[in-house]
Amino acid sequence: MKIVVISDTHIPDRAASLPLKLIEEIKSADMVIHAGDFVAVDFLQRLKSICKNLKAVCGNMDPLEIKNILPQKEIFKAGNFKIGLFHGFGAPHRIFDILNSEFKSEKLDIIVFGHTHSALNEKRDNTIFFNPGSPTDKLCEDCNTYGVIEINDGIQAKILRI
Repeated sequence: MKIVVISDTHIPDRAASLPLKLIEEIKSADMVIHAGDFVAVDFLQRLKSICKNLKAVCGNMDPLEIKNILPQKEIFKAGNFKIGLFHGFGAPHRIFDILNSEFKSEKLDIIVFGHTHSALNEKRDNTIFFNPGSPTDKLCEDCNTYGVIEINDGIQAKILRI
């Protein structure tokens, strides 16, 4: 199973659309995960129209219209693995405390999050903490990024530069 992971797209505020390379990647994916901060319901609808299976949460910059459609947190299975999805909020240096608090009673294989605009693929204990960064905004990075998670007998997660 191929999962494309994006977050903090901020469309149309930071870009008019996703990069073409990423759109092609999304079309070939079995699932797309968006970890919040769409900022416009039009972009959410566009993304739903180009991907087969979308899992998404709202972010702190999303308008009420999106917050009424998407949950703040989601837990789901992909293959035999359990994934937690949450955008994040507050100071970036506290993100692990926030994520651990949100998912404290869950045993998860992967926690996908956004908010910091900084790509991260780090295993802590038995959980992969995965932030794809942003494909449209270089607030904290020198390049735009997204993620791909391959799930078969195991999990292979990687950050890709655009």
